[in-house]
Amino acid sequence: MSGLLSIGVRAMFANQAALQAVGQNIANANTPGYSRQSVVLTTPEGQFTGAGYFGKGVTIETVERAHNEFLTRQAYTTKAIAHMDSTRMSQLSQLEKIFPPGETGLGAAAGQFLNAMVDVSSRPSDPSARQVVMGRATEVAARFSSAGQQLVELQSGVVSDLKANVDVVNELSKQIAFANDQISRANGNGHTPNDLLDQRDKLVSELSKYIQVSTLPASDGTLGVFIGGGQRLVLGAQAQELSVTQDPYDSSRAALSISDSGGPRSLDESVLTGGSLSALLQYQNKDLQDARNLLGQMAAALASRVNGQQALGLDLSDPPGKGVPIFGFGQPRALPATTNARAPDGSFASNVSMTITNASQLQASAYRLESDLSGSGTYKLTRLSDGYTQNVADGDTVDGFKINFGATPPAPGDSYRLEPVAQAAVEMRRVLEQPTGIAAASPLTATTNVDNKGSATVNSIYAVNDRFDATKLPISLAFGDPDPANPAKLQYTLTLADGSVLNGTWAAGQNIGNEPNAVPPIDLGFEMSLNGVPRKDDTISLERTQFPATNNGNAKAFLNIQGEKFVGQRQRPDGSIAVGATINEAYSATMSEIGSRVQGATYLSSVSVAVAADAEQTRAGQAGVNLDEEAARLMQFQQGYQAAAKVLQAAQKLFDELLQMAAR
Repeated sequence: MSGLLSIGVRAMFANQAALQAVGQNIANANTPGYSRQSVVLTTPEGQFTGAGYFGKGVTIETVERAHNEFLTRQAYTTKAIAHMDSTRMSQLSQLEKIFPPGETGLGAAAGQFLNAMVDVSSRPSDPSARQVVMGRATEVAARFSSAGQQLVELQSGVVSDLKANVDVVNELSKQIAFANDQISRANGNGHTPNDLLDQRDKLVSELSKYIQVSTLPASDGTLGVFIGGGQRLVLGAQAQELSVTQDPYDSSRAALSISDSGGPRSLDESVLTGGSLSALLQYQNKDLQDARNLLGQMAAALASRVNGQQALGLDLSDPPGKGVPIFGFGQPRALPATTNARAPDGSFASNVSMTITNASQLQASAYRLESDLSGSGTYKLTRLSDGYTQNVADGDTVDGFKINFGATPPAPGDSYRLEPVAQAAVEMRRVLEQPTGIAAASPLTATTNVDNKGSATVNSIYAVNDRFDATKLPISLAFGDPDPANPAKLQYTLTLADGSVLNGTWAAGQNIGNEPNAVPPIDLGFEMSLNGVPRKDDTISLERTQFPATNNGNAKAFLNIQGEKFVGQRQRPDGSIAVGATINEAYSATMSEIGSRVQGATYLSSVSVAVAADAEQTRAGQAGVNLDEEAARLMQFQQGYQAAAKVLQAAQKLFDELLQMAAR
């Protein structure tokens, strides 16, 4: 009788516990992070009697949760990658808006400014035509400056986002450490604290949105959380703190550090392979910097080319003088590392500066200058856009800029970040104040002889480089016989003011005065183009311009700038110059580059988000609650509970009958 009662009671308790677990599962079916719990039932050891062993029914061993370590880690990893891709896509979408196409773009503004010179070339002394040029110059400078300032604001936003994300990461790390402490305390009773484990898994999953982690369980039930290829973030009940520190070269940029016994230690961006923090650092150090350099390259090249041509003409001042710059732009800067050697007063012991020598050869890149640790006095310069490295010394010219060391050169271990163009756009502005300052006139004028027999007339003549020397004027150009080697060409002679003579050959469409490919080369610093065809003994006189108000030679030179490929030229190892791009081509290439990155990030985000969703669905399929399954189990345990109750009811009735029989 007692055995029957014991079996019934045990069965009722076991089924009641199972029913409670099922009810818990149903109640938490929609709770994020909840893992399905189930009661583990076992058969207790049988009771020995003379007639053999009698079973004692069923007993509750423990309550376990559905959990798969592999699927859980896979869900963490895919979630980190998905948030990294989606964060970068979001940031790049903001960057793309700074480079709009069409009439609102930088290329259109530059084209409108140069096209405004058409009216000046038609009416060189017309104040209204000159005022239009001034307005267009203001607009193009403002668009470059606005785009540069927007990049600065995006950079500030990245720093703010990094700080906000780091605060969340630190809070989650503390909560994981606290959960570890609670779990280790509860682990001593021999049963796993399922709800605490679920809570900790949820915290780690949330942490993966911000930074990719790897986990390692310990024997005491705690979970070690590591980042960046093995750097501990949480170990036991202790959590390390992340912090946002300044970039070692640029105080406006941020770096990620982790607390250590010796203070904050910088984390290498390359080992942070997931989460929004990794995306923000990559966006800051790659995408934003590339955009700044591409924008600055265009601004520096355009401003320098326009200013250079302006300096070769004559303005309407009294007396007429060389044109002063139209645009101002940000100059190169050399940023020392915070670890560089310092003087006793706290300033940096060494100093590096740069000057632009040829803006057309400036590249859209920053550079790293490092001294030789051996103390040999050599320096290594690395172009960060492509990793090209070369040795340099004080006074060397690289990619259109000259490197200058101060009185104290960089010491061994010192390093600098050189930015030739990064600040060019944000500080671009119109510096020419008066419309009369536009140098529309050429410094020399060409006049054909009235007795010429050919149909040649002067189409345009203007200075093209600083090798033009007005002291060589007047110059007499005389055409002679056809070239014996090529009858399609006509021989000519240039007689300079000092009596020296230069010989050359002319063909239709060819300019005179700047012919580097001639044998011997002719480089007088000006170009003259002709309409029609001259004949033998025809002459043209080249003299100083006497009436700048009616001369439009330099205005025509401005019109040619729009078709020149002066952006991003590069000097080859043999000394030749690789052709660059026009300002419109450079802007189109920049838009394409940013657009392709946005498109690529959008595709990667869609793929990684889908993969993360599948991984979470797979994990939840094993660890989550299935209401249909729980309903079936509910019926099963209800029936078991009812059956156990029937056993107790039968035993009770039998016991009552025995008592009644004994009472008789």
